[in-house]
Amino acid sequence: MEVKSNGDDEAVLRVEQYSVDHPGSPSAVRRPKIFREGDTFIVLLGRDVQHGIVGLGNSVQNALRAFDLQYRNALPPPEDRIVAAKARANGRK
Repeated sequence: MEVKSNGDDEAVLRVEQYSVDHPGSPSAVRRPKIFREGDTFIVLLGRDVQHGIVGLGNSVQNALRAFDLQYRNALPPPEDRIVAAKARANGRK
């Protein structure tokens, strides 16, 4: 992950620590872009805020947590994913 701010080394360390503390989280696995606008951290996966998955927070950790929640909410429920995977598997046979 990359923090695009004015050389905010502390923010970079917090991103790295969050990934170590939450290795299976969407933010650790997908490595979204991280920006800082004033006092707000923006975590983005996608081409822009309107078309991507976004987490906002007043700290790196809060923005990453918000992103992880939004990412999980964007996925279909587990049972729908299982049905879709079975349908794809049956189509390959």
